[in-house]
Formats: sequence, structure tokens, C-alpha cells
Amino acid sequence: MRVVTDADIREHLTATDAVGWMREAVLAAYDGRLHTPPRVQAELGDGNLIFTTGALTGEWYGYRSYDTFDTDPGSQLVVVHDWRTGAVRGVAVGNELGPRRVGAIGGVAVDALARKDATTLGLVGTGKQAWTQLWAISAVRPLSSIAVFSRDADRRNAFATRVSEELGLPATAVGSAREAVEGRDLVVLATSSPAPVIDAEWVAPGTFVTTLGPKVVGRAEFGPDLVDRADLVVTDSVDQTHAYDPPFVLTGTPQHDRLIGLGEVLAGNVSGRTVVFCSVGLAGTEAYLLARLVDSAPWSSVR
Repeated sequence: MRVVTDADIREHLTATDAVGWMREAVLAAYDGRLHTPPRVQAELGDGNLIFTTGALTGEWYGYRSYDTFDTDPGSQLVVVHDWRTGAVRGVAVGNELGPRRVGAIGGVAVDALARKDATTLGLVGTGKQAWTQLWAISAVRPLSSIAVFSRDADRRNAFATRVSEELGLPATAVGSAREAVEGRDLVVLATSSPAPVIDAEWVAPGTFVTTLGPKVVGRAEFGPDLVDRADLVVTDSVDQTHAYDPPFVLTGTPQHDRLIGLGEVLAGNVSGRTVVFCSVGLAGTEAYLLARLVDSAPWSSVR
């Protein structure tokens, strides 16, 4: 059994590998080889204990568990078992693996659907999910300009500086969401806002937009008008959008009927001009990423 820490992941997991492995996972789910049921939860008073499970037929099965308390989150746990023996093959403890796989799935979506000449990116939000999206997207598109906005000026300035120093990319903090979004080839919304953070009219034709934040009825960082503007609306898990409680923001609207899965895009070469990608969390992908890591990485800190 190998135990993988956050430090291991930061040091050894490359964006290129992560995007490649998540592309494999999305296709495996589309083919029916990766089993990806919607997540389940147990109520814990002020929060919930969440489980996402998955299984790759004939190879492994596993799960991720985490809580939703408003205080600083506890460490997430990802476990992978051998399909044949049931033995634990790998365990990841910490808070890096989950956001990295979300970022990598976002990178898969950009690579499949964004214009090949897309080089400018607008980012609304400066948390961990914003960082891992940028980390992964930079592996599939040569980013020439990144505009960063969040409500806290110190945070957005610090984030832009970190992007320049750690990723070697040209990033600038800007004073409004509109300034971050208008005229950009790629847009990433990664906030905790319960209300739309951008006006759909700011999104230029041909833009690829990823939304990662709240997306349930009464609490969503984007509105149906953004979907109305899109030629193509994609998600990593259509099943998960049907399992939200409260309901997914598009439930009961014509826009929900337009949703297609990212696996269908990859398998069928589906394309669109203006694209909205709703990242909801394809179950089993955390375990898939861990399984690939423990099979490939000769880390001295892994035992």
C-alpha cells in the first residue's frame, strides 16, 4: 500500500499527466468501464459527510470522503482497492488530490472544446479551484494573457503574483469581473457566490466558459442567461446534475435538456462556438487519479 500526501502531489503530479489521465477517465466512464454513481451524503448537523465512489471494471474500486463544514475543511481521504483481492493499493490524505482532478477535468474540456487559438483567459475567483484550473489549462493552451479578479484586492494581487512566479505566466489583477471577462477567449468562474458574478453580455461569441462554484436553484454563480448565450452546454456528469438537492440551477428549464456529457464530446468529436462547461464532479475520478499515481510514481516519500 502506498500513502500519498499533499506534498507528494504538489511535487510529482504534472498538469500534463493529470489532464491525460482525466481524459482517460472521462472516456472510460462514457464507455461504461468506469462506474460513476452520483455522490451520497450523511448529515452531520452543521455540515455533511460526502462520499463519491467509483470502480474501473477488473482493475480497482475506491472512494473519496470529505466534509462540508463552514470551518476550515478537514483532510479528504481517497482510497483505492485492488479489484481482485480487495487489498488497499493506495491512500491519499489531504486536500490536493480533489482540486487537482477538478482542474484536470477542466483542462480536458478546454482542450476538447475551446478554440485552438485561444490564448487569453479571464479568471473570477482566487481560491484553490481557480489555481488548479489555471494549472491544468496552461498545459493545453499557450496562455499569453491572464486577467484575475476577486473582491479582495490583496488576494487578487497575491494570486496574480503567484501565477507569474510559479507558473511563469503573464497574469494581471484587474478591478472588476467585467474587466476580467470581456474580450477573453477563455473564462473561468471559481467563486463561492450565491448570485451571478458576471453578465452574460460580457462573454464574447466564441468564448469557452467554465463554472465551478455554486450551481443550485437559489444559489448559483451564473444565471440561465449565460447558458442561453452558449451554442453548446457540457458537463462532466449529467447524472450528478439530476441528483442535486437543492436542484441543479437548470433543472426544469429548456437549458437543462441541452446538457451533454463531456464523454460524448470526446467520443463523438462534438464541437461548438460559444461553450459553457458546468463542472459538477464526475465520481470515481479521484480514485482514478490516485490509481494512476500509485502505479506510476516511484516517490521516496511514498510507502
